Amino acid sequence: MTRCNFTTGKEHEVSNGASKDAARKGKAVEHLVAASSILASGGQLNVSTSLVDDEGVDIVFHRRSGSATLGVQVKSRFMTSAHLVGGSFSQNVRDQTFRVRPDLYLLFVVVDPEQGTFELAWLVPSADFADRTKPDVRYQRRRFAASTKPGSQDQWRRYRLTRRELPEQLLARLDELEAR
Repeated sequence: MTRCNFTTGKEHEVSNGASKDAARKGKAVEHLVAASSILASGGQLNVSTSLVDDEGVDIVFHRRSGSATLGVQVKSRFMTSAHLVGGSFSQNVRDQTFRVRPDLYLLFVVVDPEQGTFELAWLVPSADFADRTKPDVRYQRRRFAASTKPGSQDQWRRYRLTRRELPEQLLARLDELEAR
């Protein structure tokens, strides 16, 4: 049995071989987010990626001249995914890798695989994610479900960003951490 999730690269059981490229795609999305954030910030952001993802941190951002770090767990869905049907983005976050901390954020990203980019994302502080989701004890996970519709006013609206807004928000979060 292969263990991976086709759209995120995160592990879970699937019974067919259709998901064999999941880790590759998940890592590609992480690098896409990292590279576009560095470039769009004019080089103000620096990024480290984790070799092992067992603590739920895929990317670590820091300001080039700063000392604060911001850990980010990236969760993605491709525009062709069944998980985007009806204008809704849904994703699971495993309890095993999720820990609330002031310097941990979750980044949910809608990826356009044909263009090799993303335009829509949600940057959610781990504490807010924990407060706004209920743990599913049976499956040991929490579920994120947000509307992708432009005028949506769902509970995740305040965290919604475009690709161009993401670096600015990352820098603002780093400034807040630096001020502590």
